[in-house]
Order: sequence, then C-alpha cells, then structure tokens
Amino acid sequence: MYESFYGLTQNPFNVTPNPEFIFLGKNHREALAQLLYGVREKKGFIVITGEVGTGKTTLIHFLLEKLEGNNHTRTALLFNPKLTVHDFIQYILKDLGVRVQGQTKGEHLHHLHRYLLNAYRKGERVVLIVDEAQGLNPDLLEEIRLLSNLETSKSKLIQIVLVGQPELDKTLSQPEFRQLRQRINLRYHLTPLSEKETREYIEKRLRVAGSHEPIFTDQAIQEIYRRSGGIPRLINILCDNALLNGYALDQKQVGEKSIREVSVDLKLSREPRRVWEWVFLGLAIMFGFSVFFYLNQMGYLSPLYHEVLRGFEWIKGILTDEWKHFSNLFN
Repeated sequence: MYESFYGLTQNPFNVTPNPEFIFLGKNHREALAQLLYGVREKKGFIVITGEVGTGKTTLIHFLLEKLEGNNHTRTALLFNPKLTVHDFIQYILKDLGVRVQGQTKGEHLHHLHRYLLNAYRKGERVVLIVDEAQGLNPDLLEEIRLLSNLETSKSKLIQIVLVGQPELDKTLSQPEFRQLRQRINLRYHLTPLSEKETREYIEKRLRVAGSHEPIFTDQAIQEIYRRSGGIPRLINILCDNALLNGYALDQKQVGEKSIREVSVDLKLSREPRRVWEWVFLGLAIMFGFSVFFYLNQMGYLSPLYHEVLRGFEWIKGILTDEWKHFSNLFN
C-alpha cells in the first residue's frame, strides 16, 4: 500500500523469510558456521535455540540454500513436529524423495536405513532438520534419538538438527533425555541483534526494496531497537506499521514519535529497564554497604547494637516471668 509513496519496489518488512532480504548478524553468522561445520563433519546431533522471532527459521532456510546447492547433501525439513511416530518416519521418507512402501513402522525404518546406506556409499550426507523442536512430545524425541543409532563403524548415517525456543533446553535437561543429551555435539543459542545491527538490518531491507534516501530518522531507529529488543520479527512489525502510519499522515520520513505511537497500538509500549537504571541501583546498594561498614568501623553502630541487645534481654525477662506465673497456676 505504501511502497510507491516511499519510492519502494516491494514491501521491505514482510515477515516471510525472503532470501533477498536476509541479514546475518554476528550471532547468526556464528550459528550458521556451527551448523555448516556440524553437517560437513558429520557431528550427529546439533541443537540451535533462540527466543521467538530471533530468526531461527530464516537461518534454517539460509542453511537449506547452502546445502541444496551441494549435490552431495540430501535434506529433510520437519516444520510441524506434532506428528505420531509412524507419521514422522513416513514424512522423512517422502521429504527425502523415497517411495513409501509397506504399512508398518518396521518396514518404513527398513526403507529409511537402506536409503541412508546407499547415500553413504555414494558419499552423500543426509540431514534432518526439525523446526519448532520444543513442541516434540517425549515419544517422538526418543524416536529421533534412536535414528542417530543408524551408523556405520566410521560415520553417522544421518545428521540431526533440532531448532527451537529455549524451552527445548529445559526439555533436554530432564533426566529421561540424558542419553540424547550426551549425543549432542554442538549447541548454540541465538540472541537478538545489537543496536548497530538493528540499524544495518533496517537499512539493508530498505535498500533491497529500492530505497535511495533514509526513511527512518536516527532517533526512530533507536526507538525501534528499544521497543523491539533487537528481535527481527518485532523490528519488521514495527517498521511495517510505522511506514503505513507515515503514509496515512503523508509523512515522507518516520520519526521517533511515530514509532512510539505504533508501539502503543501493538502493545509494545512496555519499556525495558535502561542500563543506567541497573547501574544506579547497583551503585546505591554498594553505597549503602559502604556507609554501614564505615559506621561500624568507626564505632557509631555499637551504642545502637547494645540498645537492641538490651531490648531483647528486657523482652526475654518479661516472657520468663510470665511463663513462671503461668506454670504456678497449674502446680
């Protein structure tokens, strides 16, 4: 709607993972490097976690592009883990292009094992990627662990990448998954973008969409970072709504005020505690302890200390007398 108004050829802040707009921050690059290394070296289990909207699915699509350009790698992507164990095996076979034959789980596992052995003989890697892995039920998670048993004396036959929200770590830390946990060779937690990366992220998306002039002011970008916390999905939503708002108000440049208004509409108005507030709180606590130790060292607290002890002794004496009086009533 607003693209032509801002001189854009397409929507720069669409939430779908368009490879044209991909931006890899430092943490995204490190996560990708871990994934590529783990796949190439056949490390078995790899776990990638991150908060909602930090770009995990985008990272998966970027990884798939890298892997699918290699004729020696075959991939299967499970984006909805709410399956039965039987359906799960069938899904993998179909996604790998294997014709599903037979009806039982055992038959399907046999066909999968044969496919993996053929791929191994041809020097091919097979990678299973499970997105939203925090939603895996215990039975399916155990089945995935058992798939890692498919190996030769020299190498794993299938590489498994589990991608999910931080709840996945909590699940894997449970005692019943200790065997799976011991097989995880690589782990990485994806964090949000920094303020500098947030600026670069916005500028790149606008540039790819055809922008030649800055649309967001410096103050607006700072406000976007503050309200979004550097989470790419929230950045997209904020920017998209701010551009729509600017279009409605005939504003060629989006300022800080517009971001605040949009944030309130989107229920993103809760402001995170600023760093200086934490610093001030820490300094206040340190100052309080310093004053206490100084007064104690100089002896100023001794009279007060003795008065408190005297008060306790007085209360103790009263309670003792009352107890004796109470006891005499029954003797």
